[in-house]
Amino acid sequence: MSVDEVSKRERTISGALALGMHLLFLILLVVGISWQPKRSSAPVAVELWSELPPVPRKAEPPPPPEPEPEPAPPKQAPRPEPRPEPKPDVKPVPKPDIALRERLQKERKRKELEEKQIEERKKKEEAKKREDEKKLSEQKKREEEKNLAERKKREEEEKKRLAEKQRQEELAKAAKEREAAMQKLLAQQAAEAESRGRLDAYSRQVADKIRRFIVEPPNVQGNPEAVFTVIQIPGGDIIDIRMKRSSGNAAYDAAVERAIRRAQPLPPPPDPARFSEVRELELRFRLKE
Repeated sequence: MSVDEVSKRERTISGALALGMHLLFLILLVVGISWQPKRSSAPVAVELWSELPPVPRKAEPPPPPEPEPEPAPPKQAPRPEPRPEPKPDVKPVPKPDIALRERLQKERKRKELEEKQIEERKKKEEAKKREDEKKLSEQKKREEEKNLAERKKREEEEKKRLAEKQRQEELAKAAKEREAAMQKLLAQQAAEAESRGRLDAYSRQVADKIRRFIVEPPNVQGNPEAVFTVIQIPGGDIIDIRMKRSSGNAAYDAAVERAIRRAQPLPPPPDPARFSEVRELELRFRLKE
């Protein structure tokens, strides 16, 4: 409530009190006049003396006859007294300067209280805002940590999956390589076996031809074996003869070497394209075969 409203309210109360007092005074005045007894209308003169003059002693005249008493006026019925209106509970009106100071003090206290309440409300709102921001920040941090953990987990799982895939691919590749190597080895072995078979067959063919030219020396005991390496050129001509292992009988060794030279040209290989396989031959010769 402002100072002007307080002042206006006090002036209204003061005016109402004054009007009530005037009405009450007027009622009492009317009632008092109506209850006064009637007096004689004859004037009465009164003289005041500081001392009474001496009165000569005279014979007192006889007293005049007493006047007849006037008849008493008829009594009027008493008017009912008006019921007094209830007086409002009026506080004593303070003096203007005191009232102004009190109003100003109350207004100042009210403003201070309002400011204090506003400040407290502001502090509470700021504290709540900070708390909400803190909770929101913590929740956001937890969500980020959760998302980061989930992303790391997915990355680890993806890394493991890729590593396992790579391992499986490497295993499959190694298995294929081993299979290919095995197939190659088997093919080589088969080719070597085939080549060796062809070589053995050709070597037996060459040895059979040479053996027809061996002249057995006399007095050879047992069944000696001589091993010779023969190198030929296309066409069957021999360019080199080396004894790889002696039979232990020089006469038999010499007889075998002479037979090799006489067997030229050697038989042609079954596949001239594979001459490199039969260019160098290892031939074994036993006395009794």
